[in-house]
Amino acid sequence: MSAFYPDKGGKQQGAERAGDGLIFSSLNSLIDLRYAAERLPKRLPSRYSSQSGHYVSNYQGRGMEFAESRPYSAGDDIRSIDWKITARTGEAYTKLFREERERSIILGVDLQQSMHFATRGAFKAVVGSQIAALLAWRALHQGDRLGGMVFSESGHFEVRPQLGRSAVLQFLYQVANHEAWDQHRTRAEQAVAGGSPFSHLVKRLRRVSHPGAQVIIIGDFMTISAGDERQLREISRHCELALIFIYDPFEEALPTHGRYSVSDGENSLQFDVGSAPLRQRYHEQFEARLDYLETIASRYHLRLLLCRTDEDPASTLSSICAAKRQGYGG
Repeated sequence: MSAFYPDKGGKQQGAERAGDGLIFSSLNSLIDLRYAAERLPKRLPSRYSSQSGHYVSNYQGRGMEFAESRPYSAGDDIRSIDWKITARTGEAYTKLFREERERSIILGVDLQQSMHFATRGAFKAVVGSQIAALLAWRALHQGDRLGGMVFSESGHFEVRPQLGRSAVLQFLYQVANHEAWDQHRTRAEQAVAGGSPFSHLVKRLRRVSHPGAQVIIIGDFMTISAGDERQLREISRHCELALIFIYDPFEEALPTHGRYSVSDGENSLQFDVGSAPLRQRYHEQFEARLDYLETIASRYHLRLLLCRTDEDPASTLSSICAAKRQGYGG
């Protein structure tokens, strides 16, 4: 799908400041979200989870490091038996672990062409960058290491997990200054080798995500494929994985009548939504994408969150958390 922008009749958008928070995200606006992040719940909601509690697997959550071994006692988990010492001494020993003081939070932020679109609120890319900023500041407040990847058709930038405010600022700088915000680049300049940008992202995430990390992918998932599902499955085996699906109301359901103009920043076109079959096919495409994400989330016990372009990201994250506290493991 091509990226579409609300048609402004060929007029300039005006000063960059006027479009901040609508068609692009400045570094300053992402930094300012640190105050809103303080009011967020300490955990993401779980729309799909088969278990209660903070994590959905015995091997997810904060990482565990080895502390010591001691003689086995009745009731100890047999999976923690220290087989080397057991074989050497002839007596059963079990390993003891302590929780790491911090974990890694890795954010994947989609800035592909399809994310630079909105008919209400702000561009999907703006909403996604704001959600990423909120989660980045939340990681700082929780004392977690923050890392991330910002990807588009032109490539991706990676920030390795680190502690502290400097890690957050480095990540937000990459988000705000990614060249994908420039609407006037040619498609040739946006080509990326070796498959779709999303496929490249999930393959890379699988390589760099250590057990116990929390991995959160933010985007519209326009190009997700069966191959990507396999990568997500592998990530979810050892990490807490969440997908945040951002969409515009126009994508969910077309208006019942009228002619509309859209633009990619250079070219414009008009289309008529008066055809009922057209609206039905359009809606079915959206539902198919959402159904696929829900299937993946249910199958691998991922977290799936939905956010519209006309919703405030901070309020959405908070309200979803509040609504899910008594269900879906939340």
